[in-house]
Amino acid sequence: MYDPFIRGRFSVGVRTVEAVDSVRNIHFPCEVWYPADVSHFGQDYVHHRLDTFSIPGGSESRTQDAIRDAAAMAEPFPLVVYSHPSGRWKRQTATFLCTHLASHGFVVAALDHTSATPHAKDDDVGRSRVFDVTFLIDFMLKGGAGADIQIEPSRIGAVGHSFGGWTVLSAMETESRIRALAVFAPAGGSNPRPGVFPGKLRFKWKREAPTLYLIAENDVMTPVKGIADMFKRTPPPKRSFILRRADHHHFVDEIEHEHEVVRTTLWPDELKWISDEMRPASELTSGEKAQAFVSALTLAHFDANLLWKEEARHWFASGVRSHLAERGIDGYEAGRSART
Repeated sequence: MYDPFIRGRFSVGVRTVEAVDSVRNIHFPCEVWYPADVSHFGQDYVHHRLDTFSIPGGSESRTQDAIRDAAAMAEPFPLVVYSHPSGRWKRQTATFLCTHLASHGFVVAALDHTSATPHAKDDDVGRSRVFDVTFLIDFMLKGGAGADIQIEPSRIGAVGHSFGGWTVLSAMETESRIRALAVFAPAGGSNPRPGVFPGKLRFKWKREAPTLYLIAENDVMTPVKGIADMFKRTPPPKRSFILRRADHHHFVDEIEHEHEVVRTTLWPDELKWISDEMRPASELTSGEKAQAFVSALTLAHFDANLLWKEEARHWFASGVRSHLAERGIDGYEAGRSART
């Protein structure tokens, strides 16, 4: 039976590569997750073989369920590009999701988005991020991650969280190769909160792309109402799901830790509303259940719309809420629109 909650049949490799954008004269550190060769089978379950990495700007280290610099499986796979939130890095946000997708036969690539100059306008920052997405797709299709990592050019998806969600939605206005999207608590909603990226979205897309919205019920930074307005304007086909008792950081690694870091930060007066309104992590759904919610729905969405797996389509049709409830996850479908 089809079960997008469980890890896939591939062991997962990970490597860090440098991509040079000669047009903008920028060097991008990129992280790539991919199905590993069968010679590595099971190694991503062995604790002492797991990849360990450091978080920029501190001494904290984390592990991910992947094997550093493993040989890749010698066959082409779909590509998913991941766009991280502002103030985060490629490996600090969602390795739980990137490794999950790779274990099911996807190559996932992320880069550290370009830093803006101190006086850069919001529009400039947004455009720069959109250019980054197109550059990353070009880089991966040209074999930049290594000749052994092969991509199916007709099967490309994109994932983004927060500012990253705005980024991949906006990229659809110029990028025709992306065929499916998943966005988590995206910026760009109506009446953005003070300090939240205010960029607007026109939704004048180059092509049709099935879009999955994952929304946190108690999101302080990108409230449900604003995202609901974005969802209405998004071209079909589309569907949205809400995770109850969840906030803006229920889509990242180390959810409870990241949530509390943000909640207990001493923000300046104009941003003090963040810590004032956020509920303690102990009052919200667990990180384990939130990550299962994100991993399963995102995988099923790409299985259905990039790989055209009938079993993934049936999984959606047979009642996602009941599938979530079986795992103790309180979530539900909030909206859906088929092709016109």
